Amino acid sequence: MIEILLVFALAIGLAWPLGRYLAAVVRGAPMRGDRVFGWFETPVFRLLGTDPLRGMTWRGYAKAFLLSNLAVGALVWVLFMTQAWLPLNPDAVPNMRWDLALHTMVSFLTNTNQQHYSGQAQLSYLAQMVGIVGLQIVTPMMGLALVVATLRALFGGREKNAHDTGEADMGNYWADVTRATVRFMLPLCLLWSVLLTSQGVPATLAAGPTVAPIDASAQMPEQKIPLGPVAAMVAVKQLGTNGGGWYGPNSSVPLENPTPFSNVLEMIAIILVPLSVVFMVGPLVGRRKLTAMIFGSMLLMSAASTGLAVWSEAYSATTSDVALMEGKEVRFGAAASALWASLTTQTSNGSVNAMHDSLAPLTGLDALVNMLVNAIWGGIGCGLQQFLVYLLLSVFLAGLMTGRTPELFGRKIEAPEVKLLALLVLLQPLVILGFTALTLAMPSITGNSNPGFHGISQVFYEYTSAYANNGSGFEGLGDATYWWNLSCALVLALGRYPALIVPLAVAALMARKRPSPETAGSLQIETPTFALTLIAVVAIITVLQFMPALVLGPIADHLSLTAAAH
Repeated sequence: MIEILLVFALAIGLAWPLGRYLAAVVRGAPMRGDRVFGWFETPVFRLLGTDPLRGMTWRGYAKAFLLSNLAVGALVWVLFMTQAWLPLNPDAVPNMRWDLALHTMVSFLTNTNQQHYSGQAQLSYLAQMVGIVGLQIVTPMMGLALVVATLRALFGGREKNAHDTGEADMGNYWADVTRATVRFMLPLCLLWSVLLTSQGVPATLAAGPTVAPIDASAQMPEQKIPLGPVAAMVAVKQLGTNGGGWYGPNSSVPLENPTPFSNVLEMIAIILVPLSVVFMVGPLVGRRKLTAMIFGSMLLMSAASTGLAVWSEAYSATTSDVALMEGKEVRFGAAASALWASLTTQTSNGSVNAMHDSLAPLTGLDALVNMLVNAIWGGIGCGLQQFLVYLLLSVFLAGLMTGRTPELFGRKIEAPEVKLLALLVLLQPLVILGFTALTLAMPSITGNSNPGFHGISQVFYEYTSAYANNGSGFEGLGDATYWWNLSCALVLALGRYPALIVPLAVAALMARKRPSPETAGSLQIETPTFALTLIAVVAIITVLQFMPALVLGPIADHLSLTAAAH
């Protein structure tokens, strides 16, 4: 309990000033470090050929976002398929097969980091540093830029219309991404890299040593220990809600997470930046009560999720201590593993310090629900963007229930906006349940390690994790196949781009409307009552529509283990 409270207290305490600083960064306000940061930003703006003060319409902003993703993605895909012929490959790692390279590229491009490979064995240092770490730094800032643009449209954050077209000025995409990366993300990652290196996380470009293991045999007289610039990747994978580890077993590996202090550092990093984005809202849009409502709603859902996970691991369906420790690193134990599993799925982080496939069934249920909601803290930008979707739907439903015209701060929510939001909500079950059913109907391509209820959970978890841009998995799947690589790549893209662009379009539609003055009869959303209403809407939309799949998977798994134990 002390560790849980410590992690939350330190994360919230650090996130508050970081959120205020982040608001100043994305506002483009004058700052003391302008001269220093300008040395990095000015050449980037010149290279991109953009004026950072020139705003964009929502279509221009979305096109810039998609164009940047397409260009960066193509370069990284080629890098993965040609790494054997490029420098910084001291371990002679071969090229990736095209479908695995495609899945890996899409996974990291969508800020998901779902891994169908083992990084220490299948990626060169160059591919790790440029392809993986490069995407882990920039893709979270792309998501942040989209939610900042959405907030500007909803709350009038920019005074002038873009290009005088009459449409809302969303800001400049290239400036938003560049400023957030240079002024916020990179300094934070540098600090965390130094802290992790001090704990013994490797930070070297030299090849890994070869040693004679204690249980050496004629077939394996020696073993190669993979090293590399691990600390930098671990820092950005945690801070950027990325989660993709340098090593296959992720943060359960002693080299990636060597001490109790490094474990706490990495858990704080999981929720630090998503929390900072929440605290950014008030200073950015001038509504501090809105920040309190968002933070309170997310914290309540987070506390419930964390409590269930820790309780489930402490009071498993079985009574054996061995079962409670199955799949867990003995240095951390069951409670710290449950806390990590809950936090990593409350965000779109996806890193692990225990085998999620070995979690108690109810802990697996908790992780699945976290990803289905995808807005408890969520990913950087995309979590708040998803929360805004729930907010708009809750305002619409509350307006219908009270007989008032649904309005958000004086702007009406009408049929065009609701239709777009409804399509976005329906896309989730269509994609996740559709691919889960199709995969389970063809067992020859599933590569599933468990034919029972847990087998359903494994497949359902894989597609839920992909759609939520989380990346964690019930790794009982043989998922490095053409089917898994290509189907998951499609689900990854469908879970990322509509969820970021559709709310931007909705905000632009609302920004065109003339706001009416707020009166005593206006719906007040910055209240505890509305927060509870919003949480109820979240539960109805995300949990109830997936209840049959949850019953067939983790709930049935829990009941079968309980019956066997008794």
